Amino acid sequence: MLLREIRNIFHTELNAVYGAEEVSSFFYLLIEHYFDLERFVLAMQPDLKIDKDQETIIFKALSELKLEKPIQHIIGTAYFMDMDFKVNEHVLIPRPETEELVRWILDDHDNDHALRVLDMGTGSGCIPISLDKNLKNAKVFGLDISTEALQVARENNESLHTSVTFFQADILSINNSTKNEVSELNQKFDIIVSNPPYVRELEKVEMRKNVLDHEPNLALFVADDNPLQFYDKIVEYASNRLEHNGCLYLEINQYLGVEMQTLLHQYGFKTVVLKKDMFGNDRMLKGVKK
Repeated sequence: MLLREIRNIFHTELNAVYGAEEVSSFFYLLIEHYFDLERFVLAMQPDLKIDKDQETIIFKALSELKLEKPIQHIIGTAYFMDMDFKVNEHVLIPRPETEELVRWILDDHDNDHALRVLDMGTGSGCIPISLDKNLKNAKVFGLDISTEALQVARENNESLHTSVTFFQADILSINNSTKNEVSELNQKFDIIVSNPPYVRELEKVEMRKNVLDHEPNLALFVADDNPLQFYDKIVEYASNRLEHNGCLYLEINQYLGVEMQTLLHQYGFKTVVLKKDMFGNDRMLKGVKK
């Protein structure tokens, strides 16, 4: 079958759900991933055909896209900070906004040495692995409550040749005792970063089916009446475990920027900076410890 005919079928079947531009992106991503074909191939070879086995693969992906399965889950990877991360239903798919958060940290600490860094709620490991890759003298740690997420993070750590230390811990209970049972949590850090669950249940109506049905609710949602429950524990922990002038970086709910600034001030952070993402939403927060 001609590849351009399959492209036309993709648009016919999917444009109403995703829009033509996104469907084109899906199609070219799939042929590059499965067949090692560049996106300009049809301009050079308009009559290019694929065989029956290849047709089976591409039409299976089409069927999954019709069910609004994320393209990253179909191909098994997500592109983040110039790297391919393994992802599945147990971890959040890395977002461009999170990459902005990582780049903010790198811009602030590009020339620093011997940093100790902790990522809280690590998921796929995209944040600590990216920091480990770019902060050459840093010692980087990542925690998550999910065994399945930690397995994905460790696989990414190995495949991307980084040396992050991952361990299991519950953010909601890390402040329950003076000395934590998890030894890695008893040290001091120069940087603590987190992208915890922050979507309120009431905001589900704003989200697409591919997120609601295929990404882990555990990593996404918080109760409407306690939307800062994870941040409260993280900020409390950071206030005790950051070095003097240590930095806390958070990805936040765009509707709760003022509340988040207030929270950091309540825990004694001397400098609090709220930053917008590429879409103009209040998305990132930085606090510097006294």
